[in-house]
Amino acid sequence: MVKELSSKPQQIIDFIYRFVGDRGYPPTIRDIASGCAISSTSVVKYNLDILERNGYIHRHGEIARGIGLVAHSTHFKYRLLVPVIGQIAAGKPIPVPTSDTWDTAAFAETIEVTRDLTRGRDGIYALRVRGWSMVDALVSDGDIVLMEYVNAVDNGEVAAVWLKAEREATLKKFYAEAGKIRLQPANTRMKPIYVEPDNVEVQGRVITVIRQLGPGR
Repeated sequence: MVKELSSKPQQIIDFIYRFVGDRGYPPTIRDIASGCAISSTSVVKYNLDILERNGYIHRHGEIARGIGLVAHSTHFKYRLLVPVIGQIAAGKPIPVPTSDTWDTAAFAETIEVTRDLTRGRDGIYALRVRGWSMVDALVSDGDIVLMEYVNAVDNGEVAAVWLKAEREATLKKFYAEAGKIRLQPANTRMKPIYVEPDNVEVQGRVITVIRQLGPGR
């Protein structure tokens, strides 16, 4: 059984969920200290250790916003089922059968999330990430991204993009430039993809990343 949290770590995990739900990325230690009215960052770190030991979060110590929520934890108060409609590449685009597969009603697999994570929006679905091209945006291979179904995004937003001619999908930062669409990885080792505007169909924007635990993570 999962150990029940005392008031301070519970306050912190609740704040983290609200913060991620509002902004789409995790808080820093100073954000937590400020948001929870904690005077010392060492107290925040102590309680984050408790949350990590008990499986509520996973941390990357070298990254300022390296707090990851653990999707398979069963001790949160979940409120919403989101369909997991398949995989998407965060690297080289991978084939998917057809754009019809983005119909969320067609998928039986679901993930439980709090309503805060969906930010009160409709048309939310989930994708499993394959690849490492978005790692600098804290989106890693095996993570789950919650997506809002939209057909247009602003420059710089992380979007699921359907490439019509190639019948492939990819997860990248979206930029509309002069006569081209640039699909930009968040990985300095990888080059952007340039495509014609009429070959691109936006299938959604990332609103939250749920990190998955695994070997070496």
